[in-house]
Amino acid sequence: MAAKILVVDDDANVQRLLTYTLKQEGYETVVAGDGAEGIRLWQAESPALILLDVSLPKLDGYQVAARIREEEAEVGHVPIIMLTAERDVEQKVRALRAGADDFLLKPFHPAELIARMKSLLSRFAPREALVGRPPMGRIFAFYGAKGGVGTTTIAINTAIALHRELGRKVALVDGNLQFGDHRVFLDLGLDRKSVVDVVTAPHIDVDLVKQVLVRHDSGVDLLLAPPSPETAELVTQDHMPVILEQLRTLYDYVLVDIDKRLDEANLRILDAADTVFVVMTADLSCLKNVRLVLETIVHLGYAEEKVRLVLNRSNAFTGISVKNAEGALKRTIDDQVVNEYRGAISALNSGAPFMFTKADSLLGRSLLDFARVIDKLSPATGGAHAALSSSR
Repeated sequence: MAAKILVVDDDANVQRLLTYTLKQEGYETVVAGDGAEGIRLWQAESPALILLDVSLPKLDGYQVAARIREEEAEVGHVPIIMLTAERDVEQKVRALRAGADDFLLKPFHPAELIARMKSLLSRFAPREALVGRPPMGRIFAFYGAKGGVGTTTIAINTAIALHRELGRKVALVDGNLQFGDHRVFLDLGLDRKSVVDVVTAPHIDVDLVKQVLVRHDSGVDLLLAPPSPETAELVTQDHMPVILEQLRTLYDYVLVDIDKRLDEANLRILDAADTVFVVMTADLSCLKNVRLVLETIVHLGYAEEKVRLVLNRSNAFTGISVKNAEGALKRTIDDQVVNEYRGAISALNSGAPFMFTKADSLLGRSLLDFARVIDKLSPATGGAHAALSSSR
């Protein structure tokens, strides 16, 4: 049965365009021309999602969203995408505070609208519609074989892809405690809460962790690294496994971006992870490091299938082919992400991840393919490792 979409917009041209676009995608539509009619149709039609214009007669979009959020307790949450021609950041903030789940500027590309709709429809699908989805609550660790291979970029954008494109509930943890980059990559200030606010509390529990998480505009929840290197010392090797297990109960996926040191703190994170993604590039120094990492992991007793090799910038010319790299490592490279340096560095410098702003780029499509693959991984991939932390 096709999902029913409620379009609330007073512009007849927009109504026709949205109705046509949604029909092409197989959706059923109902249309309201003002805010009051929008609320009436929401009550009468029980739509799966609402496309809501900001500027409306009778009741504006903010009032409609707030009214729906006040009255929907008995019928369940309906996702709302707010539409506006205004680029003012304050409007976006006001829309989110009113209860919108997403915000889209006019004019928008139909492909972007459909992608955002599918993400929200999947995220808020009734539980009975989720039969067949893989068991969630999994922890993925992203480990760079050396500095500069793009581990943080892949971790951040994978988190956004899993959430926005595949509808998963995702937490992203900056595990590089001394010199974490997530604040820079995501354009967040030093005033935001961090893991320090968790570990300095008298007791760590789910409610505390939820209070410290920072919501990014992409919808991914963040646990940020300490704001300064010296405060990182407050986070001990025993803290992170406890925090990760709390997050596991709240999210489909918990992604942890860790630095390249294999010290006790990072080993405890690897213990907690279901899968470890070793990010690499095809150059000699990186291949040497990957070989050493694989040998260390074997010595630690991890199952081979717990570790996946991710070749970043796979199409960049380095003089070493994928086949040669696999031969040197005596190991298959599991996943590949293409090279698009200009797009990646532009996203980094602007603090706007490419999966959030340019998901339809070559790099975005490659990363989405990667996210789809790992979303289908067997939960048993992690192997037996629970006893390791107590034996070290």
